[in-house]
Amino acid sequence: MSVATPFKIYIEEFKEILGPNPKLECLLEDQTCPFAHEAGIFIPEDNTLFITSNQFPHPDTGEKTIQISKVSLGNGSATCKKIETENVPMANGGVNYQGGVLFCAQGTMSSPGGLAFMSTTPPYKSSILLSSFYGRNFNSVNDVVIHSDGSVWFTDPNYGHEQGIRPRPVLPNQVYRYDPSTKAVRAVADGFGRPNGLCFSPDEKILYVTDTDWIHGDGTTDDSRASTIYAFDIATYSGQPFLVNRRLFACAASRCPDGIKCDMDGNVYSGCGDGVNVWSPGGVHLGTVEVDGGAANFCFGREGEMFILNENRLWRAQLGTHVRGALLKI
Repeated sequence: MSVATPFKIYIEEFKEILGPNPKLECLLEDQTCPFAHEAGIFIPEDNTLFITSNQFPHPDTGEKTIQISKVSLGNGSATCKKIETENVPMANGGVNYQGGVLFCAQGTMSSPGGLAFMSTTPPYKSSILLSSFYGRNFNSVNDVVIHSDGSVWFTDPNYGHEQGIRPRPVLPNQVYRYDPSTKAVRAVADGFGRPNGLCFSPDEKILYVTDTDWIHGDGTTDDSRASTIYAFDIATYSGQPFLVNRRLFACAASRCPDGIKCDMDGNVYSGCGDGVNVWSPGGVHLGTVEVDGGAANFCFGREGEMFILNENRLWRAQLGTHVRGALLKI
């Protein structure tokens, strides 16, 4: 008699990633709030996790709001605390940055979004680092990743306007590169329906970008629209990086790929409609960590830990202990 497992294997190589004793467990659940939606920023120094909620009505005003939470991780357990901070309007994706976290602030009807830095310790001071493309406000900054040269790469789809939290867009749906040392910001890729998650390969020669055009901000979906991961090679001209050789890396089988990460072997992971899908560096779908309701985002912890954001639930998957996320390399 076969036993149901959340680990769906398509190609035998996925067994090596899973290791001998893969496990999936629910760490936290809150049916009153979709607290586990985006970001997923693991802080190894104190074994905590910063996450952002999906939009929900504020209990006092009824207006759309997003909650930032700090999750303290224990041995098979977790506790969650709401974080109060200013200068991060409608937080979404995020990444470890200079001893703190760098959030994507989508903005509101009255406050522009952009890139916001926040301390990881009380009182969680925060400030906006970048809010416009030379005076043109961003649409609703979605996800962000840091290059080893210190540059900040981020996506800016127009979901905010479609969801009624941002004014009409004044920029295309694009990917940007920001150089904090010179304050220069460049558009580096366009032609997307809705650019969303992004990550570098372990050697930083490839940038992966997910296109979630399958779903628009008003909730409508269309199976003929992009549900895609694109790969770009990173070339250098006159000392500046350019994205070249755009190609379709993978198409998600269920809904659309959202948050995306690589492990140190170059395998590509993305949150999709059925959980976290895993592809080889050559674009072959190896397998899926299935989670009912899917996953918008996730992050790696230590030695094969993976924390999966599932709206009302936070899950911990244990893969093979040799697996290392390319972001923190632990």
